[in-house]
Amino acid sequence: MNMSDTLVSVIMPTYNSAKTIADSVFSIVNQTYEDLELIIIDDCSRDNTVDIIKKEFNDNRIIVKRLSLNSGAGIARNEGIKLAKGRFIAFCDSDDRWLQDKLVKQIGFMKKHDVSLTYTSYFICDEQGNKTHKVQAIPELNYNILLKNNYMGCLTVVYDSKKLGKYFFPEYRKRQDWALWLILLQVVPSAKGISEPLALYRRSNNSLSSNKVKLIKETFRFYNNLNMNVIKSLMWLVKYMYYYYDKKKLINRL
Repeated sequence: MNMSDTLVSVIMPTYNSAKTIADSVFSIVNQTYEDLELIIIDDCSRDNTVDIIKKEFNDNRIIVKRLSLNSGAGIARNEGIKLAKGRFIAFCDSDDRWLQDKLVKQIGFMKKHDVSLTYTSYFICDEQGNKTHKVQAIPELNYNILLKNNYMGCLTVVYDSKKLGKYFFPEYRKRQDWALWLILLQVVPSAKGISEPLALYRRSNNSLSSNKVKLIKETFRFYNNLNMNVIKSLMWLVKYMYYYYDKKKLINRL
C-alpha cells in the first residue's frame, strides 16, 4: 500500500452518536486542509448514527465501517488505524469538533519543526456545544512527565506514521489513549504542544472526571496495566491525584 506524504487519516469511533455525529463530521470534512480521509468506525450503534452520516454527507473521503460487536473506543480506533492510508494519523471522537484550520496549522507545524508527535490546546464545551473552558497545552512532554497525568487531549493528537510506523491502542476500555501516548514516548524523546486551541471537547455530565471514586479506581487500574505491582501502582496513584489538581491550573474558565 502506497502512503501519501500529505494525506491525513482521521479516526472517528462512534456509538449511539445521532445527536452529535453530524457536527463532528462537518468539522472534519470542512477543514481548510483538504487532503484527508475520515474513517468512521461504528461500534455497533443501536440508533441511526450511520444513517445520518449516509444521508447528510456525500463525500468520497468518508469511509464507514460497522463493527458487529460493541468493543469500546480503543478497539474501534484500532480498526480505523488498520484502514488508514495516510502518513499522519489523527483522532476526533463523534461528539467532539475541530476548528477549521486545525490540520493546516498542526501539519504545518510538524513539517516545519520536523516533529512526529504533536497535540494542541483545546476548548471544553457543555453538552449543548457552548464553550466553557480552555485547556492550555504544555509546550513539550516526555514519558516521565506524561506518566504523572494525561496532558494530551486525544482529539488534538497527530502522529507521523511514516516516521514512527503504525501504533495501536491497548485493548482495554478506559484510558487507552493515555497508554498509547506513553508507548509513543518510548519511541520518540518528546511530543510538542501547540499553544493555540484548535479543537472542541464536549464534556458530558457522566464523564469519568465527574465521578471521583470511579476516577481513582480507573487510574489505579491504569497504572496496574502498565505492569506495575500494587505498591508501585498506589504510589503513582498518589502522584496522579496531586498532579490532577495541579493540572487544573491549565484549565481556564472563559
